[in-house]
Amino acid sequence: MTSPPGPPRPVNRHWRFTGWLLAAVWLFFLNIPFTTALHQPQMWRRLAGIGSLVAFAVAYVLIFEWSRARRQRNLPVSPGRARLLIAVLLALGLAGIPGTGGDWLTTLVFVAAAAVFLLPSVEALVVVVLAAAAPPVTARLVPGWEHESTLVFAVLLASFAMFGVSRLAQRNSELQAAQEEIRRLAVAEERARAARDLHDILGHSLTVVAVKAELAGRLMELDPARAAAEIADVERLAREALADVRGTVGAYRGVDLASELAGARSALAAAGVVAELPESVPPLPADRDELFGWTVREGVTNVVRHSGARRCVIRVEPSAVEVRDDGRGPADQRGTAGHGLAGLRERARRLDATVTVARPEDGRGFLLRVTVPAADPEGGAHP
Repeated sequence: MTSPPGPPRPVNRHWRFTGWLLAAVWLFFLNIPFTTALHQPQMWRRLAGIGSLVAFAVAYVLIFEWSRARRQRNLPVSPGRARLLIAVLLALGLAGIPGTGGDWLTTLVFVAAAAVFLLPSVEALVVVVLAAAAPPVTARLVPGWEHESTLVFAVLLASFAMFGVSRLAQRNSELQAAQEEIRRLAVAEERARAARDLHDILGHSLTVVAVKAELAGRLMELDPARAAAEIADVERLAREALADVRGTVGAYRGVDLASELAGARSALAAAGVVAELPESVPPLPADRDELFGWTVREGVTNVVRHSGARRCVIRVEPSAVEVRDDGRGPADQRGTAGHGLAGLRERARRLDATVTVARPEDGRGFLLRVTVPAADPEGGAHP
């Protein structure tokens, strides 16, 4: 189902002038019937010829510009209206016969060109054939009307040229529609990315805030000093989450593995989970460091929020990062559930990385592993 046409887009003044010029430049072909009308001895014939030619020229330019503007806006021209406009042009050409005589046939050049631009292909071809056949046929039937082979050639040449113009206008319209669709998809993708980032940021931060607030409530009477420290951590985490949200709205926010490991240590300690984390991390490319940071954030958020685990182990290698716990394990063995994992998979695809969600080898708990293809010495990659 196609969406309805949007509001008309502003037309550049230079392009608007060019459109009028494309139609008006060919009107010099009317100089022959116009000269014939000027030399008519009777005034009424002179006025009929000149008036009909002027009306024909104005109508042709207006019809061409109107139909071209509709094509630019992706608005169709109905076949019924197109036939009516062709009939109007033909009638204005015929009205000039008293003043132009057989030279009125020159107007058929413009009728054929307008038919090619307005009508469906089969109907346009019929009009072009009839317009090209009219000069030799009428020369035989009407005394005094001479057959000019150049007129037949002009009809065919104008029709062929207008066919090229109409196809060019159609391709430009399709290109404009494609560009609009690309812009729409880019906006939708950016909104989805921002939504994923906000979910990942707030999901992790608010989970840790909730755990620490709960712990502070339990310690309020037992250990007021530690409770105050936990409340201070809650305030710090809230400020960091706010800064992250502001950074996301501003289209910039850095996530790195070292910071996420430090945050994981604090979050797991607050949740009462024994953490086994690396003391240091190997030097990593910036994009891989960010991906591994997101992996630690998502894995630790799941441990604190869902797992009920007592122990969490994080391993970091140059080409992989792993988060495992001894909790309940994944509810979905394929690891397709949850917005956080969906966002992580999206980020992993950009580096051709593999996301694995499963139970550890001993059958207990949850395993989240992200593996990046190892680069070879010449800059390639091994799967």
